[in-house]
Amino acid sequence: MTDRRPLSVDLVLVPVDASDESTEAVTYATAIADEYDAGVHVVHVLGEDVVKAIEEGRVDDEAVAADGEAIMESAESIAAEQGVELSTSVAYGFSTKMKLRHPGSVVLDTAEELSADFLVVPREPLSGDPGEVLAKAAEYVLLYASQPVLSV
Repeated sequence: MTDRRPLSVDLVLVPVDASDESTEAVTYATAIADEYDAGVHVVHVLGEDVVKAIEEGRVDDEAVAADGEAIMESAESIAAEQGVELSTSVAYGFSTKMKLRHPGSVVLDTAEELSADFLVVPREPLSGDPGEVLAKAAEYVLLYASQPVLSV
């Protein structure tokens, strides 16, 4: 029997931040990866406040590292439950030097760099918490991605 899936997926990209929506997006990304026997790449997108603090040398490195580790450990746990291969990275979601660098462009740039075949992006969180960096990325990614996108 031949595979009749209309889509070939080798790598699913999911951007994450500190939101609950990100955790849900990882769950969807791993389910898609499991269905297509693909891998998942989780990119932790750092917010504007954190990026500025890093660039200005006034960041609590341990706190940023701990937050990132907690986010990635959650993603690793979800991927392990599905038996899906997971890779991770961290990206600055903003830049004080590049006007066009924002969370949406970072997601698309990462997708291109990794040759991702499918994107799963969290929808806009409602709380306004500063750790929720991807609040406006979903719409941008939906508009400009060349890959299929699932917004959850």
